[in-house]
Amino acid sequence: MTDMVHGPVPVEVRDPILPRWWRTVDRWTMASVLFLFIFGMILALAASPPLAQRNGLPGFHYVERQAVFGGLALMAMTITSMLPPLTIRRLATIAFGITFVSLVFLPIFGTDFGKGATRWYSLGFASVQPSEFIKPTFVVFSAWLISVSFEINGPPGRLISFAISVVIAIFLILQPDFGQASLIMFAWGVMYFCAGAPFLLIISMAGITVLVGFFAYQYSEHFARRIDGYLSADVDPTTQLGYAANAIREGGLFGVGAGEGAVKWSLPDAHTDFIIAVAAEEYGVLMVLVILGLFACIVLRTLGRLLQERDLFIRLAGTGLITIFGFQAMINMGVAVRLLPAKGMTLPFVSYGGSSLIAGGIALGMILAFTRSRPQGALGAAMRGY
Repeated sequence: MTDMVHGPVPVEVRDPILPRWWRTVDRWTMASVLFLFIFGMILALAASPPLAQRNGLPGFHYVERQAVFGGLALMAMTITSMLPPLTIRRLATIAFGITFVSLVFLPIFGTDFGKGATRWYSLGFASVQPSEFIKPTFVVFSAWLISVSFEINGPPGRLISFAISVVIAIFLILQPDFGQASLIMFAWGVMYFCAGAPFLLIISMAGITVLVGFFAYQYSEHFARRIDGYLSADVDPTTQLGYAANAIREGGLFGVGAGEGAVKWSLPDAHTDFIIAVAAEEYGVLMVLVILGLFACIVLRTLGRLLQERDLFIRLAGTGLITIFGFQAMINMGVAVRLLPAKGMTLPFVSYGGSSLIAGGIALGMILAFTRSRPQGALGAAMRGY
């Protein structure tokens, strides 16, 4: 009877999830991430065996672990990229609460593994670094708070997100981990700027950052030592920066050959923080340029697709996530060539590390989900996860 009076009820016909995902996802970004992981595995074959030998482990122990963690990261990226933005926002909010609590209790239950910074929870068979997981979840949570603050009678989301970012930065500095704290604050600043922050406020934040850096230099021996090493006219050849600089010089344009590099036997962090030095020595500047090109492709493709997005939350969250991804890569490579002070920061999808790989996979999955092609006529279509 209802159909006779009002006509048939329209039924929305939807494609199966896999064909729809493949049709709408940015395949160039996915391919670039895959190539980064392949290069990471190639470099792990060169950089990891010396570390395994020093630790009395089988030669390919770290290579096998990187393959496992990398496989999990690619799986997490693919699954996350299939989720609608609304689901990602809800899951990220829950995950942020969990990672924030784990960060708070890190000074009590965490360990430093002899590196002078309490950043990990030891699980026996593996370790977890909460700061890696709090970055993508914080970005999505803050993007939601900032976006709802523009609604009529909306909460003061910008102020709340700023307060949370400061608290997180303080806990990270206490580890100490000034690099991750800088990433958190920088990502929040970029999102707030994209949301229309007053220019005077941006200048004020820059001034506060300089002031915090000054006090950190005065009262943190860890921070001051790294700044002094960076500003020194001469580089001690027996330090990690010295070994990395020499490796890059030795590599030249085409490198000394696969497996022929010497820096991996001297650098304790050759497989993580200074993996780009191994690439430059064994494969030359050409491989470094290819890796740079892959990172540039991911960043530029993401920003280009976000420019077409009309939903404020998606635009802010995607911008914050790609900011962290690109800025972290820039810091890692900048440290290796002494453009930046030494910082314990991995190269996304290239360096060894379980937490960084899996968290990076989740972050890239979020980016791919936010940049999927979707109808822009109705803003609500974006949140339904077309």
